Amino acid sequence: MAIDKKTVEHVAQLARIELKSEELQKLSGQLEHILRFIDKLKQANTEGVIPVSHILSIQNVLRIDEPGVSLSPAEALASSPDKAGDFFRVPKVID
Repeated sequence: MAIDKKTVEHVAQLARIELKSEELQKLSGQLEHILRFIDKLKQANTEGVIPVSHILSIQNVLRIDEPGVSLSPAEALASSPDKAGDFFRVPKVID
């Protein structure tokens, strides 16, 4: 597919980008090169290749969440500098 200066002007107008004449010429060449590379990629044999979202195998490294013994409110609040009933009291941060 040929990318000419007129096509680049049209895309630039759609994207609301103002380009100078030398920029249009440069971009048309760059886009032409990109499209040729994509055509080359389309020719690659991908039969039997499993689609993946990442090139490396990613595994979850978190431990299994197992319920355990919890602190009682009295134990949790034992070292609190300020408390109100069964709750921690903290400084007001919103006026």
